[in-house]
Amino acid sequence: MGVRYDKEHQRFVLDFEHDDKDDIVSLTGDGYQVEAFGKCLYYGYEFGDDVGGSVRTAFIHRVKFSERLHDDPALTQFIQKAINDLSSRINLYDYNLVVMPESSSRVNQYMLRYIYRFAQPMLRKMELVKNLPASISFDMDGFREQYLDDVLENGRPRYTEAQKQEVCASIQEMLDLIHQKDYFTIARDVKKSRFRPYMTQFLRFATKADAELCAAIRQQNVLVIDDVTTSGSTLGEILRTLRILNEDNSITIFSLIGRRDLMADSF
Repeated sequence: MGVRYDKEHQRFVLDFEHDDKDDIVSLTGDGYQVEAFGKCLYYGYEFGDDVGGSVRTAFIHRVKFSERLHDDPALTQFIQKAINDLSSRINLYDYNLVVMPESSSRVNQYMLRYIYRFAQPMLRKMELVKNLPASISFDMDGFREQYLDDVLENGRPRYTEAQKQEVCASIQEMLDLIHQKDYFTIARDVKKSRFRPYMTQFLRFATKADAELCAAIRQQNVLVIDDVTTSGSTLGEILRTLRILNEDNSITIFSLIGRRDLMADSF
């Protein structure tokens, strides 16, 4: 299918019969391997490399904030085409669990209902919700073991005790600041920080039963869905949360709209 931006009339044209060199999005095809989490593939529409930020933002707004999906047949067909393509490539009947961020997004809810057409009654759903900033913590033991206690080739410690204490104090100051911020600011500020792998508790399972279910499902298939990947932060936190509980699952990510470079940068 093709999605073109009509500059003259400042609108998007969705053409389900033809592809065009001026299309702004295309399906990822056979999937994009997200290396950081192993056994993890990414599907959905992705923006072309030459699509400008203003056009991307306008199209995301067109999709994400449509007030009445059922009165927008072009948009529902746009969603259905992506999920039909996904099902033809991965066979949704083989999936045991669908995970999504807590969201009031009409697109997310519509995608979930449409996915159930392929996978009920086997597919079970769970949501991950954002923790309060005050709940975010730091794995100091892991950081100390993998970083602060490093030794040089001659066996001498890389850092003095004074240097270690200075770093730990800086980390505590960083945490104190984080606890005063909102979730979205945190996600943006720490995404590429060297301390990011040791920061935890960004997301939590909506219920204890959800967490127990995820931990119990071993070596099975999990589908993670979200409507739009803009920074990749939310999907990244979902994957980290899932992998803390379970390293054995094969995970498939389905984001209706995203960009591969954002996915790579996020993880």
